[in-house]
Amino acid sequence: MKILVLADKESLYLWDFFEKSKLEGIDLILSCGDLHPHYLSFLATFFQGPILYVRGNHDDCYEQTPPDGCICIDGKVYEHEGVRILGLGGSMRYKTGKNQYTDREMYRRIRKLSFSLWRKKGFDILLTHSPAWQLGDGTDLPHTGFKAFRYLLDKYAPRYFIHGHIHLCYGAGIKRSYTYQSTTIVNAYERYLIEL
Repeated sequence: MKILVLADKESLYLWDFFEKSKLEGIDLILSCGDLHPHYLSFLATFFQGPILYVRGNHDDCYEQTPPDGCICIDGKVYEHEGVRILGLGGSMRYKTGKNQYTDREMYRRIRKLSFSLWRKKGFDILLTHSPAWQLGDGTDLPHTGFKAFRYLLDKYAPRYFIHGHIHLCYGAGIKRSYTYQSTTIVNAYERYLIEL
């Protein structure tokens, strides 16, 4: 299964210089948030498979203008062709905002999913906006990762952890993809293709 992952910056390759052939062979699109809803709606008009998304810390506008033709999996476990995807959007709370949480609040969101996770026997992909604590996160509060996500990685060992929020242009040391235990972590900034 080929999965296109997106986050934080609308890709000129997919929007300004779009050709339908660029989506050929892709089975699923996952958005990690902080993308204009019209961008996702645009892709949905040409893409045959599902586009799943979580909200980023700048996605308050999704309340009034959700991306048409896309599916919000924020706070849910969604299954597509046998692949279980857990979606948890938002960032660390650093000011007033709908899509910001303390670590304690994120743990609470995860506890509410306990039955779904038990019934689905875990998940294959963790799709979030923010990274996990000390796994590709930043040192300032807005870009600090969640310890709650480290808990999920340690307990369920998913095949992939896909996040956004940390722009690759923030510094030379930011990695696009690396491994934590048995999980491949991918920073989805702008666009990236993975194979499951």
